Amino acid sequence: MSEHAAIQRPLPEHKHADQLRALSAADAAAGRTKPPGWQRSPRAVADFILGCAEPLPLPGGGAATVDRKFYGDDALVERAVVTLTTMRGLMLIGEPGTAKSMLSELLAAAVSGTSTLTIQGSAAATEDQIRYGWNYATLLARGPVPEALVPAPLYTAMSTGRVVRFEEITRCPPEVQDVLLSPLSERLLFIPELDGKPEGMVAARPGFNVIATANTRDRGVNDMSAALKRRFNFETVRPLQDAAQELELVQRQADAALAAVGVPVSMGRDVAQLLVTTFQELRAGVTAEGERLERPSTPMSTAEAVAVAISSGMHAHYFGNQQIEAEHVVRHLGGAALKDDPDDRKRLEGYFSRVVRRRAKDSALWAAWYEARRWLS
Repeated sequence: MSEHAAIQRPLPEHKHADQLRALSAADAAAGRTKPPGWQRSPRAVADFILGCAEPLPLPGGGAATVDRKFYGDDALVERAVVTLTTMRGLMLIGEPGTAKSMLSELLAAAVSGTSTLTIQGSAAATEDQIRYGWNYATLLARGPVPEALVPAPLYTAMSTGRVVRFEEITRCPPEVQDVLLSPLSERLLFIPELDGKPEGMVAARPGFNVIATANTRDRGVNDMSAALKRRFNFETVRPLQDAAQELELVQRQADAALAAVGVPVSMGRDVAQLLVTTFQELRAGVTAEGERLERPSTPMSTAEAVAVAISSGMHAHYFGNQQIEAEHVVRHLGGAALKDDPDDRKRLEGYFSRVVRRRAKDSALWAAWYEARRWLS
C-alpha cells in the first residue's frame, strides 16, 4: 500500500502522479512550450483535466491512461488554462456542487505541481491567514525580523512562482478580499513591518497566479469590490446538462469511493439512471415530457447525486444484500434535497406522486422507484 493510499482523500498531484509524469514526458517529446514557471504546457494541463484518447508512455517504460476528471464545458477548461498564462486571476463562479473547487485543485496541481497553497474563505478569515503571520516568541525577543515571519499561502505562492487557490472568496469580508489587489496588479506583496529591509517586499516569481471560487448563492454576502473584480477573468461553471455525462460521472465516482473503503458494491446502470433523471428534472424544473415542476430551493447538483449514490452503496453493504436497490437510494434522497426550506419535501413528494407514479404504470423500474417513496418520510 502506498503512503497516500491510507488517507481518505489523496491530493490530485499524488493520486494522479503517473499521469502527470506521462504528460510531462509528452511535452518533452512534442517540444511544447511551457509558460515561465509552469511545470507543464497549457495543452498538457488541459489534457490532464479532460483526458486523453490514448495511453501515454511513461519515462522508463509502461504507460498511463489519462482519464477525464472534469465533466462539463471543455471550452471553459481551455479558457481557464489560458487565463492562468496571463496577468489576470481566474474566478470560477457557479451553483454549489458544480465542481469549481475540484477544477481549481486540478489546475493548480497540473500547473504548479501542488494544490495545497489554499486559502479557505470564511467570515473568520484574516489577512494573516492569507499573506503572512508572525512567530510571536521570536517577534517579542528580536522584533520584526525576517526570521519571525511565518509565510501564508499567498506569500509562498508569490515567492515560489506557484498558483494559490482562494476558496469561497465571497465568504470573506471585503477588506480581507482586497489583500489580493496589489499581488494581482503590481505583482507585489508589501510587508510594512520589514520596511527598509530587502525582505520588506515580495515580488511574484514567474508562474504565480490566483484561482478563486465563489458560489452564486453567496452573492450579496460580501460582494467583491469593483477594483478586485477587474483583476479577474470570470468563468461560470454550470450544472451538467448532458444526462449521459452525468450518469457516467455519478457511477464512476460512486464506485471509486466505495472501492476505496473496501465496499464491494457498485451502482447498477438502471438505478443510477433513476437517480440522475430525478436530479436532472428537479434541477431544471421540467420533465422529459415537458411537464413543469416546482424546483427545490436546494441545488440538485451532481455532487449531491454522487453523495446519494455513495450513501446508498454503504447502506446496501451494511444493511442490505450487497445490491443497490431503489429503496436504498430513496432513503438517502431526502438528505440531499431537504436542507433549508420545509416546502422542499412537498416538492419532492409531488414529483413522485405525479411524474414517478405515471411512469410506474409502464416500467417495472419506475414502479420500484415509486414504491420506495415511502422512505421519503
